[in-house]
Order: sequence, then C-alpha cells, then structure tokens
Amino acid sequence: MVTPDPEKIQRLQNALAEWESRGGNSELFDYEREEALAPVRRRALRLLDQRARSEQELRQRLIQSEFPAALVDEAVESLRTSGLIDDRNFAHEWVRQRAPRRGKSKSFLDRELKEKGVSEADRRSALAQISDEDQHAVAESLAEKKARELKEPPEGYAEYTRVLRRVVGVLARRGFPQGMCMQIARNALDTRIDSLQEGA
Repeated sequence: MVTPDPEKIQRLQNALAEWESRGGNSELFDYEREEALAPVRRRALRLLDQRARSEQELRQRLIQSEFPAALVDEAVESLRTSGLIDDRNFAHEWVRQRAPRRGKSKSFLDRELKEKGVSEADRRSALAQISDEDQHAVAESLAEKKARELKEPPEGYAEYTRVLRRVVGVLARRGFPQGMCMQIARNALDTRIDSLQEGA
C-alpha cells in the first residue's frame, strides 16, 4: 500500500485546527470561503491519512462525499500546492511497492495508474524503475510457485498441456507478454516435472 507523508498531513491538520480554534478569524482568510472549505479539507486529510492517493482518486472520493465540485477543486489544488498529493511521487511508490510484492507486470501497473488518472509522463517515469531483468525474475517466481502445485508428473501430452495452461494463466492475468509467459511457464513446469521424476 502506498503510504502518505505523515508529517505533511500533521502540519495541515494542525494548521486547520488552529484556524478553527480562532473561530476562523484571520486577515489572511476569507471566513465564509474557509468555513465552506474546512469540511472538504478534513475529509481529504482523513482519506490521505489512510493511504496516499492520486489527484483523480482524491477528487472522486470527495465528489462522492457530495461536496460541491468547486470546493473540491479548490481543496485539491491547495493539497497539490502543499505537496500532499503528487501524482509523480504517488506513481513511483505504487510501482515500487506493487511490482515485487504483488507480482504485477509493467503493463498491468501502467493500466492501474492510468485508471487512477496518472499522466503518461508520470507513469512512464515510475515504470522505468522496473528493468526487463526485474520483470523476468518476477514472472519466473510466479511460474515456479504455480508449477510447485503439481504433485505428480502429468500422464501424456493432453495433461501436460492442461497444466501448462494453468501456469501461463497466472502470468497472463498479471499482464506479462504472451511470448514471455509461454517460455517461462514451460521452463518452470519442465523443471518441476524433472524434480518429481528424480524424486520418484
């Protein structure tokens, strides 16, 4: 899970509490506007306290909470200016944490980030963290794990093909390229069969 910056959130929460404790009176604030924005900001901070979010995600959640769109836009803009939401950093953390832990391919992660409204430039920058070697190693690990479920060597070509499809499916569902899926799945399955036959 992508984690927010607790220090930034705490500073904003403290500033909001201080403003509210003074009754919202300050020469720096438009009282009525700030009074209208306060609940939007509080909700946004609670959401960010749960986990980091993309700008689009946060905006959608606030709109779903039935805040007026104009207030949501203003609150989101202030959070972007303060650095509490930053799609580039969000995308980097999303990729860094989900690629190895969840076994997701570049294309799968790219699709997830696109759905969260992250720009192509920010997605490309984040995905550059994953080398071809990294992606290959993740796919191999997933295939080997699935192949270990096989307890006896398959009897005949039809059963071998059925088991191979299962291993390929694990990789395909995570968005790995088709050619890579087949090669890695076949290697993992053949290695597992050799191991079972040696131990027989």
